[in-house]
Amino acid sequence: MIGTLDEILIPLLAVGLAEMGDKTQLSILLLSSRTREYAQLLAGVMLAFLLADGFAILVGSWVTNVIPVHLVKLISGAVFVLFGLLILKGDKDEEEKSNLSPKNAFISGFTMIFLSEWGDKTQIASALFATEYNPLRVFLGVMVALLILSIMAVYLGKFLAGKIDRRVITKVAGVVFLLIGLSFMLSAVTSSAFADMF
Repeated sequence: MIGTLDEILIPLLAVGLAEMGDKTQLSILLLSSRTREYAQLLAGVMLAFLLADGFAILVGSWVTNVIPVHLVKLISGAVFVLFGLLILKGDKDEEEKSNLSPKNAFISGFTMIFLSEWGDKTQIASALFATEYNPLRVFLGVMVALLILSIMAVYLGKFLAGKIDRRVITKVAGVVFLLIGLSFMLSAVTSSAFADMF
């Protein structure tokens, strides 16, 4: 029984600690500050985690062997930059239009997390835990950790939206998304160049 519990708790704690303050949690926080559709945002985020981390657990690090990590990072970086530009552009005249609709909250949460999670340390950790422990228990531990952190990020974003001027949040969110995207792209270019040297 203790061994079974360990197979859930060890991935839960490791992934929870690794994910805390990570770019994906920051993305969820920023998206939640732009919508009142928290349930739809959380559903999109959790579906993305379920698919990305579930897939990693099922097949280990197969994706990074088939698709070069630098290509995954380039695509993820481009999506973050696109989201950042769209957020900064926004409709400054109508505050209601800057809110994410229920459908958009789900799609935005899903897209952002699904693309940014590939090759992420938590996805790789999930795959590695699955080589040592029962994959179903690892999956349970990982998903519980991600759910808890995502709920915390959504409600922190909700709190901030009520305390800080929406225009400030919008500008900060746009800039942060741009910086995350550019860092992904830079990382992809440098890792590709480094790999070419050897």
